[in-house]
Amino acid sequence: MRIGELAERAKTSTRTLRYYESRGLLPARRDANGYRAYDEEDLRLLRQIRTLRDFGFELEETRPFVDCLRAGHPSGDACPASLAVYRRKLAELDGLIGRLTDVRDQVARQLAGAEAGAEAGAAPKCEMTG
Repeated sequence: MRIGELAERAKTSTRTLRYYESRGLLPARRDANGYRAYDEEDLRLLRQIRTLRDFGFELEETRPFVDCLRAGHPSGDACPASLAVYRRKLAELDGLIGRLTDVRDQVARQLAGAEAGAEAGAAPKCEMTG
């Protein structure tokens, strides 16, 4: 299939496909006429990339999954390098969740103080800016 059809089937743009090709994530094959040529396996690679990107993975983080599929594995997460990326991403997410929980707790304390001050008729003091 040509680049336009692949882009349509993958629900992306031809520009994105050319970018992936320049980054080595998508093979750069040409047919006899010089047109880019793709197959169902390329669509499978793109779907893997898209799923991971939707989960918040950076483009370069998708490389081990793509390499795993290219190596003939049934799924992109069947290789040790892919599992290592999953572990790093989970650690990153755990860190973000921890920071968000801290911010949430601070906002909840600020709200409680503001509500208590409002009930007493005093102007609330913002402790988060200090």
